[in-house]
Amino acid sequence: MADRRVTISDVAARAGVSIATASKALNGRQDVRDSTRRRVLAVAHELSFQPNALARGLLTGQTRTVGLLTSGCNGRFDFPVLLGAEDAFGAGEMAVLLCDARGDAIREQHHLRALLSRQVDGLIVVGDSTNPRPSLGAGVPVPVVYAYAPSEDPADVSFVPDDVDGAMLAVGHLLAMGRRSIAHISGPANYTAVQERAEGVRRALEEAGVAQTGRTLVGEWSQRWGRHAAEILLMSEPQVDAVFCGNDQIAAGFLDIARERGRRVPEDIAVVGYDNWEILAGETRPPLTTVDMNLERLGRTAAQHLFAAIDGRATPGVHRMPCRLVIRDSTAP
Repeated sequence: MADRRVTISDVAARAGVSIATASKALNGRQDVRDSTRRRVLAVAHELSFQPNALARGLLTGQTRTVGLLTSGCNGRFDFPVLLGAEDAFGAGEMAVLLCDARGDAIREQHHLRALLSRQVDGLIVVGDSTNPRPSLGAGVPVPVVYAYAPSEDPADVSFVPDDVDGAMLAVGHLLAMGRRSIAHISGPANYTAVQERAEGVRRALEEAGVAQTGRTLVGEWSQRWGRHAAEILLMSEPQVDAVFCGNDQIAAGFLDIARERGRRVPEDIAVVGYDNWEILAGETRPPLTTVDMNLERLGRTAAQHLFAAIDGRATPGVHRMPCRLVIRDSTAP
């Protein structure tokens, strides 16, 4: 016959305390003497006691369940954020319910109602771009943290990559490699990421006393645009010796045309991308130096701050997370 499950009554009896005192000790309550808490925890470890989640929820008023609400699981940006968040929730022994709104506001409201009906303790809302998104509103009865796409409401808690700093890292690297004719090719002008990366380029060049080569070329987030922009740039600015591209797809397209035009990379032109999409950046010719937004770390940090918000210690405002530069052969052979 299988051994029966160890209960809190067993722990309390072995430790010589009441069930209420054992519960307080196991849940980290402050109104228990340290010596008693240590004794209860030692007994719980000795007996391999596993607290019952439902019973603990009744005691604490929490379900130990959180909701992850995403705009669209396309994998490029939201998936690393979700991985980081789930990692933190797993470490905190929280169950996770994932809902994908697929960019549909009505579907998002449906999922929100469903998650709240499950009595989740909090929510993380993951966007598909860094453009600010509408807040779920003050009427949501549980803490909410926004990741990647910040809330439009400054009273909410949001975590985003620091795209200004990321662009400054890229341009600073090109300057350190001795490049002085640096151009910038990016994505659609209405994206916050495009605007902030352009600001990072401006700041880095201004601090170095170097003028940008040509104007920032804006277009699509695509290799096709990267190829077209390369044709424009190499014709209008033949002296260019470095290019910072708004994402890895644009950079890959630029590399195609540079190679066709006989421009050696990095000897003649150094190229930096953005996103560190490894399936692309590691396979370009040559492999691409690029900026990594540390999205798993961003998701993990957002989850940790949701824990704090659930405990009544919310941190309102937009928090900008540092990026890192991944150096490959397109700038440093």
